[in-house]
Amino acid sequence: MNINAMLKMTLAMAIFGSIGFFTVNTGIPAEELVFVRCICATLFLSGVWFFTGSYKTEKWSRKEVLQTMLCGVFLVMNWVFLFKAFNEMSISVAISIYNLAPIFVLILGSLFLKEKMSVGSAIAVAVCFLGSIFIIGIEQFTSIETFFNSGFVWAILSAFCYAMTMIVGKGITHLSAYAMTFIQTIIGIVMLLPFMDFSVFDGLTKWNWFYILGTGLIHTGIVYYLFFDSLRNLPTVITSALVFVDPVVAILLDILILDFRPTMWQTLGIVFIFVGIIFTLWKPNRTALE
Repeated sequence: MNINAMLKMTLAMAIFGSIGFFTVNTGIPAEELVFVRCICATLFLSGVWFFTGSYKTEKWSRKEVLQTMLCGVFLVMNWVFLFKAFNEMSISVAISIYNLAPIFVLILGSLFLKEKMSVGSAIAVAVCFLGSIFIIGIEQFTSIETFFNSGFVWAILSAFCYAMTMIVGKGITHLSAYAMTFIQTIIGIVMLLPFMDFSVFDGLTKWNWFYILGTGLIHTGIVYYLFFDSLRNLPTVITSALVFVDPVVAILLDILILDFRPTMWQTLGIVFIFVGIIFTLWKPNRTALE
């Protein structure tokens, strides 16, 4: 076991768990925040890419670049929808629904990639679906207006786009993680620029700017560097487990700092979702080990 890589991955996931707390304190809309995030990530990671000399060994192919660009579209949409969800609902609820992405990968894989879904996986999907209903609350489904104002749609869309990022990116094997992220964040800048309202940056406090730049430099630049640097040195079983550091930190910060108090049904929903996701992530790994 590479202890150094495991510590880097744990730190990356723990830092990312605080992104919801940072987001709600930036004082700007989701689109503008993602735009700043893309600029910061592009500058930071391209600098790392250059100074480590990784750019010298890149193996470029037209197919993988186009594939990465499509990944970038879904990645940026994923960020925008997630930040919108944070602004509409509690961080704990949003992050729990967001982590349904592996379930979407499972469903989409069975529908479009002809990957077989086992009975156990189908049950996991059903458990996660039931958990999402519990966590958002039955009362939110009583009218279309209430449903759309709940933030549930944004959270589900963010999970779906994250799943699409994973599916589209499956076949990318030659481009380095730095090259991929550079292309994706450049796509984000180009995508969002026409929609920017730069007046939202007027009158911001120094703390607003701290959280804005922190989201860009810390949660994107530093976290992605730690994540990519450790990923290649860890087995899939360990990375699958450490991914859960992110939502645990997010939920703890929501409860301890933002005074979120989950109801009994929301607590049950969170448990249902994570039990389903753990089964989905770990079942293939156990089978492979056997």
